[in-house]
Amino acid sequence: MAKQVKALVVGGGAVGTSIAYHLAKAGWSDVALLERDELTSGSTWHAAGLLPLFNMGYATSHIHDYSVKFYKTLEEETGLDAGFFVVGNLRMAQTQARMDEYQLYASTADTVGIPYEFLSPAEIKDRWPLLRTEDLIGALFHPTDGYINPADVTMAMAKGARQRGVEIIRKRQVDSYEWAGDHWIVRGTVMGERGGNLVPTEETFEIHAEHVVTATGNHAQRTAQLLGIKMPAIPVEHQFIVTEPDPALVEYRKTQPQHPVLRDADAKWYVREERGGWILGPYEEGAPARFEHGVPDSFRADLFPLDLDRIEEEYMSMIHRIPSSETVGLKDDFNGPICYTPDGNPLVGPAPGLRNMWLAEGFSFGITAAGGTGYYLAQMMVEGEAEIDMAALDPKRYGQDWMTTEYAARKNEECYDHVYILHHPDEERPACRPLRTAPAYDRQKALGAQFGCVNGFERPNYYGPLDASDDFDHDARSFRRGGWWDYAKAEAQAIRDTAGLIDASAFAKHRISGPGATAFLDWFTTNKLPKVGRINLTYALTSTGTTRTEYTIVREAEDSYYLVSAGGVQAYDEDYLYKAIEDKEEEFGRINREDVTTRYGVFALAGPNARDILKELIVDADPATALSNKRFPWLSMRNIELKMCPVMAIRVAYTGELGWELHHPIEMQNYLWDQLMKAGEKHGLKPVGARAQNWLRQEKSYRAFGTELGRDATPMEAGLDRFVDMDKDFYGKAEMAAKGIRSMCVTLLIDGPEDADPWGREALFDAGTKVGRLTSGGYSVAFGKQIGMGYVKPELAKVGTKLKVKMQNRLWDCEIVEDSPHDPTNARIRVDG
Repeated sequence: MAKQVKALVVGGGAVGTSIAYHLAKAGWSDVALLERDELTSGSTWHAAGLLPLFNMGYATSHIHDYSVKFYKTLEEETGLDAGFFVVGNLRMAQTQARMDEYQLYASTADTVGIPYEFLSPAEIKDRWPLLRTEDLIGALFHPTDGYINPADVTMAMAKGARQRGVEIIRKRQVDSYEWAGDHWIVRGTVMGERGGNLVPTEETFEIHAEHVVTATGNHAQRTAQLLGIKMPAIPVEHQFIVTEPDPALVEYRKTQPQHPVLRDADAKWYVREERGGWILGPYEEGAPARFEHGVPDSFRADLFPLDLDRIEEEYMSMIHRIPSSETVGLKDDFNGPICYTPDGNPLVGPAPGLRNMWLAEGFSFGITAAGGTGYYLAQMMVEGEAEIDMAALDPKRYGQDWMTTEYAARKNEECYDHVYILHHPDEERPACRPLRTAPAYDRQKALGAQFGCVNGFERPNYYGPLDASDDFDHDARSFRRGGWWDYAKAEAQAIRDTAGLIDASAFAKHRISGPGATAFLDWFTTNKLPKVGRINLTYALTSTGTTRTEYTIVREAEDSYYLVSAGGVQAYDEDYLYKAIEDKEEEFGRINREDVTTRYGVFALAGPNARDILKELIVDADPATALSNKRFPWLSMRNIELKMCPVMAIRVAYTGELGWELHHPIEMQNYLWDQLMKAGEKHGLKPVGARAQNWLRQEKSYRAFGTELGRDATPMEAGLDRFVDMDKDFYGKAEMAAKGIRSMCVTLLIDGPEDADPWGREALFDAGTKVGRLTSGGYSVAFGKQIGMGYVKPELAKVGTKLKVKMQNRLWDCEIVEDSPHDPTNARIRVDG
């Protein structure tokens, strides 16, 4: 066994073997893989082996698509049959809402290049006569996927890895990880067989590795404990049953190819053919989380007792959909652990706070994702970044300061029974909420606030009726214009006409100070640093020159800076920022760092009447001029007093109107809220949620991190040249310049359907050819039509270019407009008074 390697992969399931294979394929010749038992002995062995391409996420769709294509190449490379049956995947719909979901997904699939077709009930029945179709609306069919034998594909990847020089060592349990400054020292125990159990022997081992990847599946909690971190990867029970041969299916197969994988999402199950019978896999309510504190030593390739009562409803619905299955007996059953995360996406990327430690954990669809995860994670490790933005899978999306075992277990149970619910883009799941609340939460709720969850924080999405029931928001969801739409429209109109108050307390906030702060931030970010009392919008880049983080930087003093970034990425930003500080402090001098996210609340006050509202509250020797352009210009900061509340006021507005961000001591939030609401009564002040704000910022072409801004595009491609100072040296500058312009961010006005707006997941077409995709979408109160932002080929990124956007399985006219189509000269923002 090697004593020193470039990369060590811990875990020998489908995910781990794929990572080892792809690292070797990417050029790392010194790779080893450790497995505590036998390859595939975790969840891989009892997985059903389905390969569903259906996914609403852009990055995850790419991962699944790569897997399906990659698995088809393994036999030619390795000589081993991966057991891939390309039978297609039929996803049925009982309701129009379900078809709306499929149509939104289909446009996302277009952006990735995944083939599909829509079928009517009659077409379904004609192709697959065993199915009952009279109660269906239709179906979405993927002809290129199907199912695979999990053990076979894992062994094929393992052989491919060995052929590329990877050493795979079984019966090795890792017991500790120690960082030695430039590499990891991994120590563990050789495991042995005793009476059918896997037990430690007296023999130990030690491996030194520059990089370590953990892909430990159900053992993720033990891995987290060894690393001293938290991660919400906890298994949930998943049952599936296998029937005896179905005579009708056997007869059908005499003249027909294998039946496609079936999914009746409204009935919460999948079914596939298995040796003349059927496998039924339900996603029922009440499936419990297991191994919250680690897998017992005695649990090996084991299963839990079956709970047939829990899946009775799903079993009966299978009989309804496939009537011939009613008389078929049960042949086998499985109830095993499948690892989940609260949002269903795996944890893929750098571990929080650690160097050269990579996580690949929490895979609820591990077979589907294994191939693509190995490919894109290898890109991140070898090249610095993947070709797609992997932020949606980053392990740091769950902060170390608030993540708990109880939260993860309960949210993972919810995620399991939500596998087949309608995946509305405006969905907010209820489990474990409210958890993190700002002081004004109760006041906002009393005004009808319907909340979303950002980094565990409750944030108003919109304000509904004062007497709204507990189910109002659930019932208001839609793939079209839901019941919340009119409320959001009224809020957006208020900011354009009078004034609105937005709670932005979830913003991530860091204070960077000390003798080395200025030199560090000048190197770390793309824009010129602001003067004292001023602010700048700027970007931190990745090692490959793409956008890693967006900051608003407020310069409080010569050597003190207040950084504000997106609320959903607090831990993500902190990890990147603090590691960069550690790397450069010796060069630049002492740099103090402090996360002050929960110390300050933030209210964004915006609209034509914003100044008049603040004038009623400001305590100043000359209140009439305190908020004028002369004393308080646009893009500046002033420490002011609003009655008895000290406020760091920043003259900026994400909505594109006259406005201020009011950063205040969190313990004074209720006082400030009451003062603002009272002063705003006669000025038409309205509380406003995040959905209206999202529409308004698109009217100003303000890019948002996580949509227009990410690790797959540079600031120049995002059209942010004015925030990049090419006269100075900054991290990632040369790599950014070398990338050139591969695509361009544009704003589009859309003549779409009367009852729907884009969600930012839709494909853009020119003369029937896909030429780009939307990254944001919504409704424009200024123009009375749909609006969107996205990326297109550079040659098309011209004002006046007419394209088509795909919504509801139709192409609708859209046109590229100038940036900031609403108030392009910023006259409303700069207005004096």
